[in-house]
Amino acid sequence: MKYLIAGLGNIGAEYQHTRHNIGFDVADAFVAQHNGSFHNDRLADVAEIKWKGKTFIVIKPTTYMNLSGKAIKYWMDKEKISIENLLVIVDELALPLDVMRLRPGGSDAGHNGLKSIQDSLATSQYPRLRFGIGNNYPKGRQVEFVLGKWKHDETAIVQEKIDKSVEIILSFATTGLARTMNAFNNLTYPSVK
Repeated sequence: MKYLIAGLGNIGAEYQHTRHNIGFDVADAFVAQHNGSFHNDRLADVAEIKWKGKTFIVIKPTTYMNLSGKAIKYWMDKEKISIENLLVIVDELALPLDVMRLRPGGSDAGHNGLKSIQDSLATSQYPRLRFGIGNNYPKGRQVEFVLGKWKHDETAIVQEKIDKSVEIILSFATTGLARTMNAFNNLTYPSVK
């Protein structure tokens, strides 16, 4: 069984560890936990992880967020991975910081990365892990907030959620989407120990 794990973000040092790049950080954590490493390939940095008879193709698109769909479509086709075995990890303004939601599909909610994926795959029905980043910013400052770094007092929750995201990826591949949603969607952080 093959899975495509796509962490969304933007390449470049100025975007590292920003809220918008949480998908990259989760992808990095997943690959590091399995002693893997990324190499630059077509449209993405790519790592291949083998675990319990499953193969995970983990990508961080190098297309910038707005063209994420191009990279995802290319790697799905190249590796012959079906859409139900795709998991996209994305920052989510509409969810508070202490929440994550795994979903089987849904609208792009104005997120350019999700819009690009929807356009490339011609459907909004693909699994995604929505990593809540909150919306604690002054009116008109959304872009600066999304592209900003985590506050010092947020880092513990963020790290805990990254660790939990790695568990979610493995659960998604072993027990399936529905059971993983039931197990993880009602958790809040950092109350989970």
